[in-house]
Amino acid sequence: MRMWLRFVLAVVLLALAAFAQTAPRVPAKERKAAPARAPRHDISGTWEPADGPVAGIQAGGVKAMPNDGKPEHELPYTPYGLATYKSHKALEGKDAVAPAFYNDPRDFCEPIGFPRADHYNLRQTQIMQNEFKVAVLYQYAQTWRIIWTDGRDVLKEIPEDRFYGYSAGKWVDDTTLVSQTVGMMPENRVWLDSTGRPLSDQLRVEETWHRVNHDRLELSVKLDDPKMYTRAWVSMDKFPMKLQDPHTDVGEMYCSPSEMQEYNKRMGPGSGVKRR
Repeated sequence: MRMWLRFVLAVVLLALAAFAQTAPRVPAKERKAAPARAPRHDISGTWEPADGPVAGIQAGGVKAMPNDGKPEHELPYTPYGLATYKSHKALEGKDAVAPAFYNDPRDFCEPIGFPRADHYNLRQTQIMQNEFKVAVLYQYAQTWRIIWTDGRDVLKEIPEDRFYGYSAGKWVDDTTLVSQTVGMMPENRVWLDSTGRPLSDQLRVEETWHRVNHDRLELSVKLDDPKMYTRAWVSMDKFPMKLQDPHTDVGEMYCSPSEMQEYNKRMGPGSGVKRR
């Protein structure tokens, strides 16, 4: 029996040796190295949507819940929230209107505010940080906001409403920063997304910034606004971003009042554009 087992083992070893000699070899330059590990407590860098710049536009509504009429994407509006949504005339989404009839504050070059900064043209984003704070610089409108990491509690005191609110965060593990933002503008000043979904000054936003590895960052956004919605819901779920070369020059992207005026002249009342 032992002789038989030795014979079988010898045959297997010879077969493996023959396969190793004939198997195609991948040149060293074509082997893809595994991404380096994420640095500890560090999400800094210049980031871009991993699926390309278009992925961050979100014209049809927030990434995880587009405004496309599908039942699974219907938001849990309060009666007041639904009425506010219906008062908004958006250029995008299932209830879009013609260009002559919109009332999106963005199209009058008002600040888009937060969290719409995460939901509108989220393209190249620069993140810088030190031991006290994280600065997020958005490409659209060259806007920035601060997430304090010095232990303060922004929920205790909000001195005034701001377009981008007050944010504080803490590291829940070596590669994950969770931030809370409150103190945003009321519903007559800002929208949640380009399809007219509403938000209010009672909104609380939780962002989870998870650095998967050195080259990849995932952003999740959870919204809790009892004035507009009956429960909290997720607007972005692990939205992937890839690290750019540190020498990347981020281009300008502004809302120009003069350009909007020309657009309205061409597309507004008297231009012949008909309402949908």
